[in-house]
Amino acid sequence: MTTLCIKAAKFFDGHALHQDVFICIENGKITSIDSTTDKAIDLVITDLIAPGLVDVQVNGGGGALLNSQPTVEGVTTMTRAHAKFGTTAMLPTLITDNVDVMQKAADAISQSLKDKVPGVVGVHFEGPHLSVPKKGAHSEEFIRRISEEEMAVFTRQDLGKVIVTLAAENVAADDIKRLVDAGVRVCIGHSNADFETTNAALAAGASGFTHLFNAMSAFQSREPGVTGAALLDENSWCGIIIDGHHVHYGAAKLAIKAKPQGKIMLVTDAMSPVGTDDDSFPFFGSKVIRTGDRLNALTGELAGSCLDMIGAVHKTVEHLDVDLQEALRMAALYPAQYIKADNLGHLSVGAQADFIVISDDMQVSQTWIHGHKVHG
Repeated sequence: MTTLCIKAAKFFDGHALHQDVFICIENGKITSIDSTTDKAIDLVITDLIAPGLVDVQVNGGGGALLNSQPTVEGVTTMTRAHAKFGTTAMLPTLITDNVDVMQKAADAISQSLKDKVPGVVGVHFEGPHLSVPKKGAHSEEFIRRISEEEMAVFTRQDLGKVIVTLAAENVAADDIKRLVDAGVRVCIGHSNADFETTNAALAAGASGFTHLFNAMSAFQSREPGVTGAALLDENSWCGIIIDGHHVHYGAAKLAIKAKPQGKIMLVTDAMSPVGTDDDSFPFFGSKVIRTGDRLNALTGELAGSCLDMIGAVHKTVEHLDVDLQEALRMAALYPAQYIKADNLGHLSVGAQADFIVISDDMQVSQTWIHGHKVHG
């Protein structure tokens, strides 16, 4: 049994900030958090210790894109790249593609979980049952109605936590209920549905919205659309991309005010350039161009992001009038609660020992997963 005892000068447990505590870890879990200890101190950390960040929408990183590299190696490359920026748990995300690629990606996630690849907790299928008018950078040739082939992939029981993003107007309520009954978290996204159709999907069990404001019917006075339904519903979670490009900071502030606390979660929607100097990458027979911290398809639309989770936290604090503790909850506790990962997103006795060390200038100096340092 491996035991580690850390003296922490500043310790945020996901709920409150503490000073000068001793954290003991055994076999990847936290066994005690006390103001005193009789155990030998293995490590002293003076910077802030906080829960590891949880990203439920990440398409790529480190030069790998899940669609292009649906393998354990591709998944591992992604997790290693994002660990440098504080992500300790992620749902690698497959965007709209053919069934063969979906099956390969599912196999890669299943094997990654069996191999205990650090940071992999499930998978997010963003499509292929989307709205063509709201497809964004998704490939129209692969957008289609749901069939038993896709249903069989979505409802596999060896994929950990599963999210499926779909257009409310293109998937029947009975199929949404079937997914939810199988343990899938259904998100509405890339959808041009009206307010009533969106609410019917929520009633059928949909519980989230993918990248709020983006690729969804807008809020209007006479037709609230998907956006209005997302903001009005008190029980659903909304992922949001705080990179300064996808959502105006004023709109993000409004969303935070509209939703109950705990229902807005930070996501990256990251593509393969994260953690690299790549200025472009191939994408479904075309190319995505990186300009600074912005990604655009050759046809002009935003194509994911090169955002990382600690960057999202930093921008949330800097631009949204949110304090650091709440921004960290938005990046860790709330997404963990959404995917029903009770042992993630907070640091308490019995929780998984996934944590990060953050410097005063908001840099991640160390990342730990299952009580093992993976960065720093």
